[in-house]
Amino acid sequence: MNILGVRFAPLNVPLERRLQTLAAAIWFIWTAFGNFIAVLITAYLLIYTQLRYLVLLYFLWMYYDWDTCNRGGRSYAWTKRAKNSIFWRYFCNYFPIKLVKTVDLDPAKSYIFVCIPHGILSIGLTGALGVEALDCRKQFPGLEMHAIILDQHFKVPFYREYVLSLGCCAANPRSIKYLLSTPPKSPFTGRATLLIVGGASESFESIPGTYRTLVKKRKGFVKLALQHGTTLVPVFSFGETDLFNQLYGPEGSFLRRLQNYVRKVIGLAPVVFSGRGFFQYSFGLIPNRSPVTVVVGSPIDLPKIAEPTAEQINEYHGKFVEQLIELFETQKHNYVKNPEKTVLELDV
Repeated sequence: MNILGVRFAPLNVPLERRLQTLAAAIWFIWTAFGNFIAVLITAYLLIYTQLRYLVLLYFLWMYYDWDTCNRGGRSYAWTKRAKNSIFWRYFCNYFPIKLVKTVDLDPAKSYIFVCIPHGILSIGLTGALGVEALDCRKQFPGLEMHAIILDQHFKVPFYREYVLSLGCCAANPRSIKYLLSTPPKSPFTGRATLLIVGGASESFESIPGTYRTLVKKRKGFVKLALQHGTTLVPVFSFGETDLFNQLYGPEGSFLRRLQNYVRKVIGLAPVVFSGRGFFQYSFGLIPNRSPVTVVVGSPIDLPKIAEPTAEQINEYHGKFVEQLIELFETQKHNYVKNPEKTVLELDV
């Protein structure tokens, strides 16, 4: 139903779909604004309530627990309930998100899942591999999975408990080196470190119908993989860029220069985007209900080289890019609306 150009949702939407929309909205609000909300809650508890003493005790716990994000995150005993919550079933079914495995992986090895593209908020990675709503543990038995996210999230009271409860770890060399060099604890026999190499900068390139990545400019993950003899696995999230519209500023424009400046100051990408609302589909902040398929490609084995040269890094980075392009080209016909006209842009 259209009124004045606004497309409203029908009144007879089933409860299941309403709950899916609610889950997507809650996730977005907490992911996009959770840090700010958590700071406000902390300030309110400290200043206006008698719970300030419990908050002070919590600060002591934060001090004691400060380094957990750099040492493999929470154990599975802490995270399994959060990762298996029914909330994530509604969240994944909203789009829906699907997980596709192209080959079996050795459950005793260590992997870096190089996830592309970043999109606005990396929704596909969250639903497919960050939680267990799609049974990623059954598809990749034996592998302990840790998503790598911004360090800032682990410094905010209460919000840090949310990301730690999902097994996330900090995006810094020390944290990643720990994951690549330390064997997992039972019941796991191997580990997959989920890394979105494009980072916040790549979110500026998230435009519906396009697939742009900065992977050609990012080689640090290859150096880390060579130093630890870790296998690289390309992971592509088809449909990730269709979940939000964005006010796009090309490189060199005033908007992009302003965005880059703000990102350097706060560490977060200030993208200007829109999705849909609760009861209408024309505008809002909820992600669009559009399918996302996360495809896990074939592994690329790397030798262990303590001090890899620039030539060696370039060699294996080139092999990874070639396999990423092959994954995209062979799979896009299954998950992209106009595959003949859709290309993977590497030089943005």
